[in-house]
Amino acid sequence: MAGVLVHEWIEKIGGSENVLEALSHIFPDADMLCLWNNAAERFPDRVVRETALARSPLRGRKAAALPFVPAVWRNQTNHDYDWALVSSHSFAHHVSFRSQRPDFKKLVYTHTPARYIWTPELDARGRSVSARLAAPVFKGVDRRRAQEATSIAANSRYVAMRVKYAWQRDSEVIYPPVDVEAIQAITDWSSQLGEEEAQVATSLPSAFVLGASRWIPYKRLELTIDVAEALGMPAVIAGAGPEEKFLRSRAADSSVPVKFVHSPSNALLRTLYQRAILFVFPAVEDFGIMPVEAMAVGTPVLCNARGGTRESVLDGQTGRQIEDWQSASEVLAAARDAIACNRSVTRDHAATFSKTQFSRRITEWQKSQVS
Repeated sequence: MAGVLVHEWIEKIGGSENVLEALSHIFPDADMLCLWNNAAERFPDRVVRETALARSPLRGRKAAALPFVPAVWRNQTNHDYDWALVSSHSFAHHVSFRSQRPDFKKLVYTHTPARYIWTPELDARGRSVSARLAAPVFKGVDRRRAQEATSIAANSRYVAMRVKYAWQRDSEVIYPPVDVEAIQAITDWSSQLGEEEAQVATSLPSAFVLGASRWIPYKRLELTIDVAEALGMPAVIAGAGPEEKFLRSRAADSSVPVKFVHSPSNALLRTLYQRAILFVFPAVEDFGIMPVEAMAVGTPVLCNARGGTRESVLDGQTGRQIEDWQSASEVLAAARDAIACNRSVTRDHAATFSKTQFSRRITEWQKSQVS
C-alpha cells in the first residue's frame, strides 16, 4: 500500500523535523510532502514534493503565508496513495488529495493544535489584532478538518488534552523520539569535539548549572541564572537567538559567573549535559526534548510543573518540578533536591523516550489503522 508522510515545512533543525526524520526511517518507501523544503540535504534519497507555496514569493515566510496555508493543503496531487501520516503543528492535518479512495486513511501525529489560534497565550503570533480577529474563522475550519483524521496521536498527554479541547477528538499518546541510544553510546562527549569546541569545554567551570535552548522569551532562560545564584555556583547558557542582548544584560548583573556558549554542535551540547550538575528548563513545552537528552547522560532536571516536561521528568526521582519560580526558597530547595537525584536512575528513565520506543509505538499505531 502506497503512503505519504506530510509535514508543515522542512528546515535544517527543529524538533518536528526530527520526528519527520524518524518517520522517514520507519516508512522508507513513503513519499514526502511539505509546504516547502529548506533542507534538501536532510532527505537526499527521498521523493519530497512541495506545494504551490514553494514556487511563490511566500516561500519560507511563515507569518505571511499563514492565511493561505489551509487552502493550499487541500486537493494535493494524488500519486495513488492509500494512506497519509501527517506530522502537524499548524495546518498540515488539513491535507487532502484529489480522487482519494473511499477507504483512504489519514493519520495525524500532532505536536500541538496551532498555538496561534488555540492557545495564543503560549504563542506571541496569536496576540496581534489581526490574529485575534481571524481566530474564530480559523478555529471552525481547523476543527472540521480534524474530524477527517482516521486516528490522531499526540506527542504528550498535555497535548492530548489540548486536542480534546480544540478539535473535540480523543488521541493516543506517543512520545516523540529522542536520540537516547546515540547520546548514551559515548561515555565522554568531549572526546568527539574539534579543536575550537574542545577549548570551550576546557574553559567550563568545574561545577555549573546549565540552561540550553533557543534564546527566545518563552524559554525563560534568565531563570537559569536565578537558580545558579540561589545555589551560589556558575551558570552556562547555550544556544542562540534574539534574546541574547537581554540575557547578557541579566548575566552582567548576576552575583555568579555566567558563561555563554553560542550555537553548540551536538557533541558540545552533549558535553555540556555531561558536565552540568543540573539542567534547568523553565519553559512550558508541548513535550520538551532537551530535558530528556540531559537525563540520557544522567543529569537531573529542574523544570516547570506545567507542560510536557511534567510527564518526562519524574519529580523527586530524575529531577524536580517547580510551580512558583519567583519563590527563592522554593527554587533553592527544589534545585538541591534535583541535584541529589540518582544519576543512574535518571539515565535509565530516559530510555523510555528513545527512538526505538517511538518506532515501535508508531508502527503499531499505523498498522492498527491501515490494513
